[in-house]
Amino acid sequence: MSPQTFTKQYINGQWKSGSSEKYVDNVNPYTQQTIASIPSANEDDLNEAYEAAVNAQESWMTTLPAKKQTYFDQLLKVVRERKDEIIDWLVKEAGSTLVKAEVEYQAAVGIIRESASFPTRMSGQILPSNTPGKENRVYRSPKGVIGVIGPWNFPFHLAMRSIAPALATGNTVVVKPASDAPVTSGLLIADLFEEAGFPEGVINVVVGRGSEIGDAFVKHPAAKLISFTGSTEVGSHIGELAGKYIKETALELGGNNAMIVLEDADIDQAVEAAAFGKFLHQGQICMSLNRIIVEESVHDSFIEKFKEKVESLKAGDPSEKDTVIGPLINKDAIERIQEDVKESVGRGAEILTGGETDGSVMQPTVLTGVTSDMPIAKNEVFGPVASVIQVSSEQEAIKAANSSPYGLSGSVFTRDVHRGVEVAKRVETGMIHVNDQSVNDEAHVAFGGEKESGLGRFGGEWALDKFTTVKWIGVMNGYREFPF
Repeated sequence: MSPQTFTKQYINGQWKSGSSEKYVDNVNPYTQQTIASIPSANEDDLNEAYEAAVNAQESWMTTLPAKKQTYFDQLLKVVRERKDEIIDWLVKEAGSTLVKAEVEYQAAVGIIRESASFPTRMSGQILPSNTPGKENRVYRSPKGVIGVIGPWNFPFHLAMRSIAPALATGNTVVVKPASDAPVTSGLLIADLFEEAGFPEGVINVVVGRGSEIGDAFVKHPAAKLISFTGSTEVGSHIGELAGKYIKETALELGGNNAMIVLEDADIDQAVEAAAFGKFLHQGQICMSLNRIIVEESVHDSFIEKFKEKVESLKAGDPSEKDTVIGPLINKDAIERIQEDVKESVGRGAEILTGGETDGSVMQPTVLTGVTSDMPIAKNEVFGPVASVIQVSSEQEAIKAANSSPYGLSGSVFTRDVHRGVEVAKRVETGMIHVNDQSVNDEAHVAFGGEKESGLGRFGGEWALDKFTTVKWIGVMNGYREFPF
């Protein structure tokens, strides 16, 4: 399919126009130009997509492991051949810089490679029984049809993170891409799977507004699990609906991640890590560093060096090789962030550097004198603003890090690795890294959050567990005697 024609739904192996009278406008966040207007899907299209997934699932489930792996080998080949196209779409649709697009592309490749191993890792167990002559068998099988709701910030990777493991474990999928990135979180992915030869109905993509098909997507009886990456507010609503209809969820939600810089840290290394962890993709990552918590004895040294580093970061056109800070996704994001900055400054924070905007691009910004009760520290920023919080001790640093209702990722910097691990164990978060920044994602490692940052884990054997179910089959060898 030509990239210029990504204006249709992908249902049961066919590209068809959405049946709604409404449109989803795909807008370049940097130029503000409309890339394409996509006729939306309505509930009829959604039902058709789920029906196609149901019909394809039994055959796909029984496809031999080696055959499934052949499909994934071909998918990897197609993804590598079309790398430049994928990168181009990430730049123009998601506002990705070239550095961020490369990071995202490689992460998605890692997910596909890891998922290719799943068909031969669908193992069961044989367990002993306390009943004479009985054997307990536990069989692992796919859940059925998985509903995947894609995000706009790391659209290609985060959609693929659910799609590839779900398919590799014998499920079929229906994808609802993010309206701000319908191609990279859905339509382009469908095109890649189609070129790789995956059977019709195995993957289906419906582009539509949440207000029109969002709840129906979650409530549909065919969907056995809903996988969602996005805001805690929307994730909470999805979880509520899923609970009502007794559906499982995989929810990776918001984050307000902290880097703790202890007094014995290598400040130069901490500064480099903080700049990457905060400003990759303009801070529009669930794992981005929002709060940098620094012990007072090294605070001044840190902010002096951090200011110099941040002021060296180029903001502007994401398609230029040396651009580090690209556009925010839309005008609402800029207004929300500026309001948090303004209110925090009014309550005593100081802008150390940055703060200006040019169109959809906001200069990388650092605030000092921040306290944990200020909006810029309380809220998930999802933008290029770093808050530096000064503390007097390790204990106070841990308390500040844990003051957020979120608990996704984090970071601890210290020259004493054992100390770093002990501090990391006390921070209430699903992931945390010693002497590294918070934005890490490896396809074979458990990925997920605590508290309001989500439910469940992606990656490796944890994804294998999430997208499969187990059944106990008891087998009697001979006949059992009963008391009546």
